[in-house]
Amino acid sequence: MSKRILNVVTNVGHYDDPSHETGLWLSELTHAWHVFEEAGYEQVLVSPQGGAVPLEPRSLKFPNYDKTAKAWRADPAKMSLLETTRSPEEIDSSEFDAIYFTGGHAVMYDFPGSEGLQRITREIFERGDIVSSVCHGYCGLLDTKLSNGEYLIAGRKMTGFAWQEEVLARVDKVVPYNAEERAKERGALYEKGKLPFVSYTVVDGNLVTGQNPGSAKATAQRVVEALG
Repeated sequence: MSKRILNVVTNVGHYDDPSHETGLWLSELTHAWHVFEEAGYEQVLVSPQGGAVPLEPRSLKFPNYDKTAKAWRADPAKMSLLETTRSPEEIDSSEFDAIYFTGGHAVMYDFPGSEGLQRITREIFERGDIVSSVCHGYCGLLDTKLSNGEYLIAGRKMTGFAWQEEVLARVDKVVPYNAEERAKERGALYEKGKLPFVSYTVVDGNLVTGQNPGSAKATAQRVVEALG
């Protein structure tokens, strides 16, 4: 049987200010999807509410808008997947070998509070399968606790979009919180690359994380390696 990956995407389309749009950073999904597809894996999309997924406008501009993202948007079947994502309640975690949290600033709003996603993540992690995230996707791990009450990321090496990168992206004044700081407060052993926006990944046991949009492909490759 082929491995199965559960890709997590957002339902949120704007910051606190409704005129300030955000959503899924498309290449963080498409880069990983391509790697998993090449490995022969089956893939499913889930979102906190199920249903439609808005796209981050900035992810559709050069240089973020590359061939994998363009190919996805040009494929009606692929685009329809973003209109019909499953909800956590429809997911049996035992059917998946790994969960992969995509990013975009939108996930800062709807990933942390999803008890359904926390359940799936906890179940996958505690049986030794792979929990992974890229960029802001680690916001989906911030509030996830294990059966013993400890935070999943406590005492574990990991990475995700750095506060320095928020400042350089000029969104530090509009994001709802400092995700890097919050991860550290949860006890995570947070790491980041020497240079911002350069691919950087961290593997700690069955936790695989990537720092920024440019890390999506490498993060997926580390997931494939971890799944053997």
